[in-house]
Amino acid sequence: MKRRTLLATGIGTAAAMTWSRRGWSQSKPFDGMTLRLACVNDQYSPGIKTLAERFKQESGVTILVDILGYGELQTKITTDYVGHTKGYDLATTDNVWAPQLAEAGYTVTLNDWMKHDAEEMKLDDIYPVLFPALGNYDGKQVAFPLAGYANVLAYRKDLYKAANLQPPATMQALVSAAYKLTDKSRNQYGWVANGQKGAACAQDWMQYLAEVGGVLVQDGKPTLDAAPNVKSLTTYRDLFQKAAPPGAVNWDWDGREASFRNGLAANMQTWSVGALGYFDPTQSKVTETAALMVTPTATGMKPRYGIGGWGIAINADIEDRRKEAAWAYIKWITSPEIHKALNLLNAGSFLRKSEIHDPQLNQKYPFLPVIDESFTHGDPDFRPRVPQYPQIQDILGTAVNSALVGASSPQDALSAAQTQALRYF
Repeated sequence: MKRRTLLATGIGTAAAMTWSRRGWSQSKPFDGMTLRLACVNDQYSPGIKTLAERFKQESGVTILVDILGYGELQTKITTDYVGHTKGYDLATTDNVWAPQLAEAGYTVTLNDWMKHDAEEMKLDDIYPVLFPALGNYDGKQVAFPLAGYANVLAYRKDLYKAANLQPPATMQALVSAAYKLTDKSRNQYGWVANGQKGAACAQDWMQYLAEVGGVLVQDGKPTLDAAPNVKSLTTYRDLFQKAAPPGAVNWDWDGREASFRNGLAANMQTWSVGALGYFDPTQSKVTETAALMVTPTATGMKPRYGIGGWGIAINADIEDRRKEAAWAYIKWITSPEIHKALNLLNAGSFLRKSEIHDPQLNQKYPFLPVIDESFTHGDPDFRPRVPQYPQIQDILGTAVNSALVGASSPQDALSAAQTQALRYF
């Protein structure tokens, strides 16, 4: 891929302009400008669209929010970057895309801008782990943190109590509890995860793998079929076959989440962004019995709390003045006041210590202490942070599903995956 020169200096108007509750310190320096934002269709996207009108009122800048599915977003912005068509000024970016963005120079490197505006942006109020997790690769901050998610365990406290079990402190205890809490005669299952072929099952297995000590890339080379990985996929397959609801091998995030909200599953590793739904009686049957905790890890392992979510990046191709306006928007949408407003709109997407400890947000999201612990001790590298990540995910998306449905043994599935992965290293 062709490298491009990144905007490293020359902060210009955006750096000189500040925003506060009283409005812009200059008289709407970008008044009349329109910026296009490619936004993933996630829980925070309706709030982003709603708040765009407020930004226009305060800055004079129109933000056209194009809400896209995950695959469509990735395809559209990649096409835009490769073709230099400048269709989008801003884009939300998955945390695992950072290596590609950095190596190809597709987005503006923000390090100097962040350093210049650190005090204004209150960067020390943002959990440090979110900077590498949501947009940094090899020292380049190619996206600014926008929506931080903690990998958590959602579980049914009533089922644990009835079985005289404690919430699992280790992954071994979680696996054991999943079997004990499965009672097919009562339509009760101890475990659910994404099984659908593609990114869904690849991502869920990767987080499970990290928590039992598996490694997919070591010393710059793929190790997909290493013995610990095969062992973990074997355990994972058995959970699907013996402790998961029927049809789980075909479910993605929506199906998995619905099964927990409908009371089918006793345990589900998930992202904190969806947790508010478990306590919403309009969509959940487990409002009084659901609970959240930090994810357990294998016996003897240091806790490894997965961090995920989305950054927001500026297209490196657009004109400097548009970059400045885009940076002004990033500073605004991630500011303490506006980001809190975003979460009051049910975004479930956190960045700042101040919002995690905010009384109003804690009343709305009573599980924020769990996110605080996860962010404080989180691991941004629980999935391989390498430029070849998209290829690894695609390969594992087929291999893991193949093992889950019984088409291949875990050993054969991962051996074939390893052979394919080597082509990209």
